[in-house]
Amino acid sequence: MVSVLFVCLGNICRSPMAEAVFRHMVKEEGLEDRIRVDSAGTGDWHTGEPPHHGTRRILKQYGIPHEGIRARQVKKQDLEDFDYIIAMDDNNLSYLRRMAERNHQRLYRLTDFIPDTTYREVPDPYYTGNFEEVYELVSAGCRGLLERIKEEQGWK
Repeated sequence: MVSVLFVCLGNICRSPMAEAVFRHMVKEEGLEDRIRVDSAGTGDWHTGEPPHHGTRRILKQYGIPHEGIRARQVKKQDLEDFDYIIAMDDNNLSYLRRMAERNHQRLYRLTDFIPDTTYREVPDPYYTGNFEEVYELVSAGCRGLLERIKEEQGWK
């Protein structure tokens, strides 16, 4: 089974949105028995909380379920347990690299999977309020990631 972990700062806006969107795409492709999806935050401020109301609103608008998603902090063991660890921005990627010490080959930015984008990071809507922009980036990144996994696994 392929495992994917999305990581942002507080695990209430970007990474739970990515978890829900990716899980939805995986289900639509009939791959839910082959791909495990989770999310976490580098900080622990929101542990146990559901996604931010802006994230829930945008997911509902697009008909994407988010039930059962609760904020948690990323653990060192996650770096061993997940095949793809996807950071939303450079700060979170740097945190994960320090945490990993030397095993960086599983670490990516979500924007790494968006062809021809001018974005390097997924902006934090907790501060910008622009959940639509984040949804568009998350959707594009998740689509690219799923295509990459399918290609690497020979599932095309």
